[in-house]
Amino acid sequence: MCDEKTINDTNVHPVGMSRREFNTFAAGAAVTFSFPPPANALAINGSDVSIETPDGICDALFVHPSQGKHPAVLIWPDILALRPSFRAMASRLAESGYAVLCINPYYRDATAPVVTVGESFQDEPTRQKVLPMFQHLSPETHVRDARAFIEWMDAQPAVDTQRAMGTMGYCMGGPMVMRAAAERPDRIGAACAYHPVSLATEDAQSPHLLIPKMKAQFLIALAENDDQRDPDDKHVLRTAFDDNALNAEVTVFDGTMHGWCVLDSRVYNETPAELAWRKTLSLFEETLSQAAPT
Repeated sequence: MCDEKTINDTNVHPVGMSRREFNTFAAGAAVTFSFPPPANALAINGSDVSIETPDGICDALFVHPSQGKHPAVLIWPDILALRPSFRAMASRLAESGYAVLCINPYYRDATAPVVTVGESFQDEPTRQKVLPMFQHLSPETHVRDARAFIEWMDAQPAVDTQRAMGTMGYCMGGPMVMRAAAERPDRIGAACAYHPVSLATEDAQSPHLLIPKMKAQFLIALAENDDQRDPDDKHVLRTAFDDNALNAEVTVFDGTMHGWCVLDSRVYNETPAELAWRKTLSLFEETLSQAAPT
């Protein structure tokens, strides 16, 4: 999770770019994030959108294939919020045939991007900037946002409302994924969380306690250093999913650190990140081709 231990782990056991490499990478005047197009990539259209919620207007990216109706996927970014790396990830998913909404979770405080390319949670000034916004979020804001975003997506011509919806969350987005799946089990058929935080805690509002309300199939992709810190979480999650007859893969990815799936993270780890992406596409292909849960 994003805290002092994560920062220390990153500094002591770097996996992706070194600090010098990262700073050199970020210093370019026109950094772009992109992936090789998938096989049979579809032409896509993307635009910045504004979504009315009970708490204000949320800025977001909506990107989808240029023609036809497609299953919707809602992306909850990590603690640094919507930025170029997440725009690239959303566009990549859209090229595979999905109508993708990637939101700015901090819209109550600021429009995205809230950080510039090269800023990292490992840096004290960045933490001082984003942590107050993070602390304004709560289980209640997660639920209100999930309702608003799902309703907005279902009103878009590019979204096939007869097919199940997916949702993906990174870091702090993990609990948002769980709460969305519990709040709208009639729509969410697939849910993925990557290096998530606080999914199984002792708190009365722990996301895992909502599993009996869900109908989705899950991929929970855990970082190795997060698992070392909280080794029981995976067992709690697996038991809860099994007890409620939900198909869920809860996997620790060896050699990974918190943040390993995000392209601009200092601990981005391409090989396991691509494996997690393939698992995501496989889950979506299986579940989002079906009717919404009943």
